Amino acid sequence: MSTKHITGNVGLYLTCYKLSKLGWNAMPTARNARGIDIVAYDRRASHFIGVQVKTVSKRSPIGLGKDLDNIAGDFWVIVARAADEPTSFVMFPEEVKRLAHRGEKDGRVSFWLQPNAYDVEDFRERWDRFG
Repeated sequence: MSTKHITGNVGLYLTCYKLSKLGWNAMPTARNARGIDIVAYDRRASHFIGVQVKTVSKRSPIGLGKDLDNIAGDFWVIVARAADEPTSFVMFPEEVKRLAHRGEKDGRVSFWLQPNAYDVEDFRERWDRFG
């Protein structure tokens, strides 16, 4: 199993743990599937949410792909420093799109979320945003 896969598991299961502590029933979806990484529902099973999780071992940019149409889910959780001191950043998809950096290299466009965009107090450990 690759280090990248294990790093991804840290973010995925940390997010499930945090959501569970908040009273959500959180379940990972199939690994490497397009779209959301976690489906969660409240205690009464009356409200469902989809969560996209991105995990990096350091404080690194987050790759968003070649367009912003892939920004799925109701929430985004970025877990940085997964290798030693995991720190979570809770965002709404609209915030991810608004803060995305457009890059171009050799005529190919890609979008990135830079650390200075997500690693801010407004998002850091803001699990209260889940309600």
